[in-house]
Amino acid sequence: MQTLREIVVFIHLIGFATLFGAWLAQAFGGKRQFTQLMNIGLAIAGVAGLALAAPWGIDWTPGMSFYIKITVKLVVLIIIGALLGIGMGRQKRGETVPGGMFWTVGILALLNAGLGFFWH
Repeated sequence: MQTLREIVVFIHLIGFATLFGAWLAQAFGGKRQFTQLMNIGLAIAGVAGLALAAPWGIDWTPGMSFYIKITVKLVVLIIIGALLGIGMGRQKRGETVPGGMFWTVGILALLNAGLGFFWH
């Protein structure tokens, strides 16, 4: 069971890397717009993250901080998704993505990774 959990953690990291890597490519080499690859990375990270919130047959009982962490990470994920959706909607209408919105997505993606890594 632990091996399966580690595979899901790996998939979760791939989702984050896809989201953040696509964002970085646009931030430092592109037109600073949102791409479909960012949505795919967000979906992979979100689904794998929700799968990681399952008990997985672990012998320990998660404390309150576990549930707070999962809730905070989910809220950040939803905010990123909302910003991507709003930005991509603007792009379809021919408008540009505001700089603040674009940079917020990258900052929130890093925040979400940091929460997962540092908050035990």
